[in-house]
Amino acid sequence: MIGRARQRQTRGNTTKRVLLTAAVLMALAAPAVAGPVDWGGLAGPTQAQSRVYGGHALGCLDGAVALPLDGPGYHAMRPSRERYYGHPRLIAFVEDLGRFAEANGLAPILVGDLAQPRGGPMRSGHASHQSGLDVDVWFRPVPPGEVGDDARETLSAVSMVASDGTAVDPSRWGDRERRLLRAAAEHPDVDRIFVNAAIKRALCQADHDDRRWLRKVRPWWGHDAHFHVRLGCPADSTACTQQPPVPAGDGCDAALDWWFTAEARQALEDVRKGPRRQIGLSDLPAQCRAVFEGS
Repeated sequence: MIGRARQRQTRGNTTKRVLLTAAVLMALAAPAVAGPVDWGGLAGPTQAQSRVYGGHALGCLDGAVALPLDGPGYHAMRPSRERYYGHPRLIAFVEDLGRFAEANGLAPILVGDLAQPRGGPMRSGHASHQSGLDVDVWFRPVPPGEVGDDARETLSAVSMVASDGTAVDPSRWGDRERRLLRAAAEHPDVDRIFVNAAIKRALCQADHDDRRWLRKVRPWWGHDAHFHVRLGCPADSTACTQQPPVPAGDGCDAALDWWFTAEARQALEDVRKGPRRQIGLSDLPAQCRAVFEGS
């Protein structure tokens, strides 16, 4: 009986690994780039009411709002990329996180990419960030002094992960980073947050008075120098595609261990070598044509 139980458990664990690998490969298969229509070349957002159409990786944004380059507790980086637009709820989230940093005596946050003026696929850098509901927040604290125009374009994000990729770098990772992640995860509009698996492991190993917020923090390749915050679909955007719910539990289980296996490394290598699929207007929700062509 014990032998049969172990066999069933082994088969169950194998099945979970196969399903996880398949899900990851499906999510990353055929990385996409902007097609013949250039969403990054559009002059600015539409003047319509703010609405999200489609999903994070196949979508667009009507009535986007620009994030002010400076605000309480934050500074926006790389403005020349024209990726500091989002749905109003995303702008409000960034400002809320900045105010949290300021109120708690934490160094101001540096904010990376949000979305293009009308969302849509980007020429480079992201497969997501298309719907105005994604933002990258750098782990690196603001350096001493003012963040001027030159610094905004030349400063780089800094990795929090050790060179072997299995743990965080203790000389850089600490209480500030944990507090920012928790504040972001506990924000009511946040659906999930992507971090490097080594960062997720460090969070799992730390003591917390409440572990429920860890559920929203999900491991993903890269994301060692920033955390990627993704909001859920706004109530007013009925054509927004919501992601499947985050799995139950805190995520500190065998599913996390998978990210440190040879199987995971091979999965990433397979995707890197795969073809890149161009996204055209016909691949996006029908409303996106009007967003692209509108004024």
